[in-house]
Amino acid sequence: MEHPAPQHDALRKKLITARLALTDRLERAVRLQDVLRVWLIGRTEPSIGAYWPIKGEFDPLPALYRWAEGAPDDVQRRIGLPVAERATGQLRFHVWYPGCPMELDAYDIPKPKDTAEFAPAILIVPCLGFGPGGVRLGYGGGFFDRTLASLAPHPVTVGVSYTHGFLPLLRSGPRDLPLDAMLTEDGVMWQRP
Repeated sequence: MEHPAPQHDALRKKLITARLALTDRLERAVRLQDVLRVWLIGRTEPSIGAYWPIKGEFDPLPALYRWAEGAPDDVQRRIGLPVAERATGQLRFHVWYPGCPMELDAYDIPKPKDTAEFAPAILIVPCLGFGPGGVRLGYGGGFFDRTLASLAPHPVTVGVSYTHGFLPLLRSGPRDLPLDAMLTEDGVMWQRP
């Protein structure tokens, strides 16, 4: 959401505080790792863009690394992490692998250092909150929405969140793009037919 409404700012703070206070966050993360791994079975896309987890976010990287390791011999799978560009407010994705040299981006979030850029076929999107039909509430900077609007072809978008983030009355704004699927530790919450 590019221009955060005041009620969304308060909601974001509440959701971050609640996520950080989850006493069973580790157990939820393990279950969400399993849900993501199962969701990826049978997917034919060769590349995934993800994110470096901050503020208690779910870490998708272990599941994605197992997905990359499980590729058939004739398929090269890529995992990428975003590099934020201040000038455009968009994200570019660079190859990541365990042990990859990292450095801080313009927002002090770790990013791959000196690896190839690519356009992901699947994009794993962190969600502070989520609503019916693939609606997502992020941090309010609009990075993912601007990035999705600029990518061609459009990647498959998969939101990940813990179930505490479900907001049944959340509606999308004029610039918000709905997710293609939403995963939580309880399973696939929504998927575009």
